[in-house]
Amino acid sequence: MKITIIIPCYNELDTILKIVDKIKRQKLLKQIILVDDFSTDGSRELIKKKLINKIDKIIFHKKNFGKGQCIISAKKFVKGDIVLIQDADLEYSPSDYKKLIKPIINKKAQVVYGSRVLNKERYKSNNFTSTFRIFANHILTIISNFINSQNLTDAHTCYKVFDAKIFMKIKLKEKGFNFCPEITSKISKLKIQILEIPIKYRGRTYKKGKKIKFKDGIDAIKTILKYGLINNV
Repeated sequence: MKITIIIPCYNELDTILKIVDKIKRQKLLKQIILVDDFSTDGSRELIKKKLINKIDKIIFHKKNFGKGQCIISAKKFVKGDIVLIQDADLEYSPSDYKKLIKPIINKKAQVVYGSRVLNKERYKSNNFTSTFRIFANHILTIISNFINSQNLTDAHTCYKVFDAKIFMKIKLKEKGFNFCPEITSKISKLKIQILEIPIKYRGRTYKKGKKIKFKDGIDAIKTILKYGLINNV
């Protein structure tokens, strides 16, 4: 089976080549779709110089939209049997791909999320900012579970993996980080239970490029309520 890996990228000059290299090292039949969301730190130029002939599809946005629009832009070019979302930083490890796609290949699940929480050792932190994000993620996940009738530990993980038929069926609308709560709600509307697999995780600080802010958490709650309480998929 072929896996399509979608990489949204915005201002990841220091990590984009490294993450692509790690992805390409995975011994899987794969299609890589990279979407540059109008980077301004030199990522865009680096992609054109180093990756233009090394990736199956590269999309350059003409303005900055957000992560959700990157997924929407890539969706029309998906050719794989399985779709996986991969951030362009180094927080998540492509070495987890095989165990994430295995339940879908074996028909044990249609959607798999990689849970940072289930890997207890990797989710520990003595940093206040990281600890606050962990707490906020727990709260958002509890709200998401209640509204969507799921039993997740990490609803807002980057690693979301789909049977391509399910992924293509879902009409995505959110352009920013709200892609995460939107797609969880819409999967739930299809009466699909999401399977979680423990993953490795190396969180970074805002100084090193972390982009999610407090406002994104508030917006996530609004999005959970918005899509969790309506029937449109």
